[in-house]
Amino acid sequence: MLLPSKSIPADQALLAVGAQILVQLDQPGSVSAVWDRLQEWRSARGVESALPFWWFALALDVLFAIGVVDQRDGELMRKSRAA
Repeated sequence: MLLPSKSIPADQALLAVGAQILVQLDQPGSVSAVWDRLQEWRSARGVESALPFWWFALALDVLFAIGVVDQRDGELMRKSRAA
Protein backbone atom coordinates (compact mmCIF):
# COMPACT_ATOMS: atom_id res chain seq x y z
CA MET A 1 0.00 0.00 0.00
CA LEU A 2 2.73 2.44 0.83
CA LEU A 3 4.82 1.61 -2.21
CA PRO A 4 3.85 0.52 -5.73
CA SER A 5 3.41 -3.19 -6.28
CA LYS A 6 1.89 -5.56 -8.81
CA SER A 7 -1.59 -4.60 -7.64
CA ILE A 8 -0.97 -0.93 -6.78
CA PRO A 9 0.14 1.38 -9.62
CA ALA A 10 2.84 3.96 -8.90
CA ASP A 11 0.42 6.90 -9.03
CA GLN A 12 -1.83 5.27 -6.41
CA ALA A 13 0.74 4.18 -3.83
CA LEU A 14 0.12 6.01 -0.56
CA LEU A 15 3.55 7.66 -0.58
CA ALA A 16 2.97 8.93 -4.12
CA VAL A 17 -0.47 10.26 -3.23
CA GLY A 18 1.06 11.79 -0.10
CA ALA A 19 3.65 13.56 -2.23
CA GLN A 20 0.86 14.86 -4.47
CA ILE A 21 -0.95 16.14 -1.37
CA LEU A 22 2.19 17.91 -0.17
CA VAL A 23 2.34 19.76 -3.49
CA GLN A 24 -1.15 21.08 -2.73
CA LEU A 25 -0.06 22.30 0.70
CA ASP A 26 2.01 25.17 -0.63
CA GLN A 27 -0.74 27.09 1.15
CA PRO A 28 -2.85 25.84 4.06
CA GLY A 29 -6.36 24.65 3.38
CA SER A 30 -9.25 22.66 4.75
CA VAL A 31 -9.40 18.95 4.02
CA SER A 32 -12.06 19.52 1.38
CA ALA A 33 -10.09 22.36 -0.23
CA VAL A 34 -6.95 20.22 -0.43
CA TRP A 35 -9.04 17.34 -1.84
CA ASP A 36 -10.44 19.66 -4.54
CA ARG A 37 -6.98 21.05 -5.38
CA LEU A 38 -5.57 17.52 -5.62
CA GLN A 39 -8.36 16.41 -7.96
CA GLU A 40 -7.75 19.44 -10.21
CA TRP A 41 -3.97 18.90 -10.12
CA ARG A 42 -4.29 15.23 -11.08
CA SER A 43 -6.74 16.06 -13.87
CA ALA A 44 -4.49 18.80 -15.27
CA ARG A 45 -1.62 16.30 -15.46
CA GLY A 46 -3.66 13.60 -17.13
CA VAL A 47 -3.64 11.19 -14.20
CA GLU A 48 -6.54 8.96 -15.18
CA SER A 49 -6.59 6.51 -12.27
CA ALA A 50 -9.43 7.08 -9.86
CA LEU A 51 -8.59 8.33 -6.40
CA PRO A 52 -11.36 7.68 -3.89
CA PHE A 53 -11.62 9.98 -0.90
CA TRP A 54 -10.87 7.15 1.53
CA TRP A 55 -7.49 6.56 -0.19
CA PHE A 56 -6.79 10.30 0.06
CA ALA A 57 -7.60 10.05 3.78
CA LEU A 58 -5.21 7.10 4.18
CA ALA A 59 -2.47 9.11 2.48
CA LEU A 60 -3.15 11.98 4.91
CA ASP A 61 -2.84 9.49 7.78
CA VAL A 62 0.58 8.46 6.48
CA LEU A 63 1.66 12.12 6.26
CA PHE A 64 0.52 12.73 9.84
CA ALA A 65 2.25 9.55 11.02
CA ILE A 66 5.60 10.55 9.54
CA GLY A 67 5.21 14.08 10.91
CA VAL A 68 5.17 16.20 7.76
CA VAL A 69 1.69 17.70 8.03
CA ASP A 70 -0.25 19.32 10.84
CA GLN A 71 -3.72 20.67 11.38
CA ARG A 72 -4.35 24.02 13.00
CA ASP A 73 -7.63 25.92 13.19
CA GLY A 74 -9.26 23.42 10.81
CA GLU A 75 -6.60 23.80 8.12
CA LEU A 76 -3.99 21.34 6.92
CA MET A 77 -0.48 22.66 6.51
CA ARG A 78 3.04 21.42 6.00
CA LYS A 79 5.13 21.28 9.12
CA SER A 80 8.08 23.58 8.90
CA ARG A 81 11.47 21.95 9.15
CA ALA A 82 13.84 22.98 11.88
CA ALA A 83 16.95 24.57 10.46
